[in-house]
Amino acid sequence: MRRREFIAGVAGALAVPRNARAQRMRRIGVLSGFAEGDPSNDFLVRETFETLSQLGWEDGRNVLIDRRWAAGDINKMGMFAKELVALQPDVIVALTTPVTASLQRETNAIPIVFLIVSDPIGSGFVASLARPGGNITGFINIEASLAGKSLAFLKEIAPRIEKAANMFNPDTAPGHGSYHLASFEGAARSLAIEPIAARVHGDADIDGVITSLGREQGGLVVTPDPFMAVHRGTIIALATRNKVPAAFDFSSFAKEGGLLQYGPSYREMFRLAASYLDRLLRGAKPSDLPVELPTKFELVVNLKTAKALGLTIPETLLATADEVIQ
Repeated sequence: MRRREFIAGVAGALAVPRNARAQRMRRIGVLSGFAEGDPSNDFLVRETFETLSQLGWEDGRNVLIDRRWAAGDINKMGMFAKELVALQPDVIVALTTPVTASLQRETNAIPIVFLIVSDPIGSGFVASLARPGGNITGFINIEASLAGKSLAFLKEIAPRIEKAANMFNPDTAPGHGSYHLASFEGAARSLAIEPIAARVHGDADIDGVITSLGREQGGLVVTPDPFMAVHRGTIIALATRNKVPAAFDFSSFAKEGGLLQYGPSYREMFRLAASYLDRLLRGAKPSDLPVELPTKFELVVNLKTAKALGLTIPETLLATADEVIQ
């Protein structure tokens, strides 16, 4: 074989892998702590992938998306984390703190982008917000003081409450519940309210807490975690039946009949997550992408629920609300 033909043949052979790599189907894993078919969660995830499509990544064309839903079940989170890591995706989206913890136990190599995580440093996911330092980065959904702010809103709407419960599942809540509890208890003392740490593991526990609060004219602040989100229908129904003013930061709480919803703009957060996925798929390292804090918070109140509870929303609060549900 002539030398020129040999070199051309080698060059051609080398060009094939490069081209094949450029055209390779990429893979994204999604592990959600919420239930499959939950309209609020599905809407938010859809926001991420619609934005990602605008950046050039289309499901089924140049990227495959593998989804798993754990429905607030800590055991399913561990099982699905193993399944997704075994598929060796290019990046994994982790929704909630316990889901991120489950994935962290399975891999220190696959990039992970978390959402709906409150305390990534305290949870051991990242070294710092500016420099995550490992294979994990993402978007903080809530600061510790939010539970206290929600309680202050409840006191403004229902000034007669003298005790209030912070309800959470210690298996799935950030810091097993401690992350938000300190803020809640501090706010309660400043508002002359007796704080109650209400640990629940199922509907029967939730029923017991809310029924007791109803007898004592108490209020309720729900800690954001996947278990509480999955059981929000039970919370809303029991709070209305027992005339307990309740606040939650979940994105559809007020629209589904809850009294008050205060928290970050999840829609904006999920859209921003698409830019991180895009950058990771194009070769960026998670350690170079800082953890982002929420910049926009939303207050939503439900007037119909307030009326059912015998409460009047102050005009000052209505004026500052981002949305008022009639």
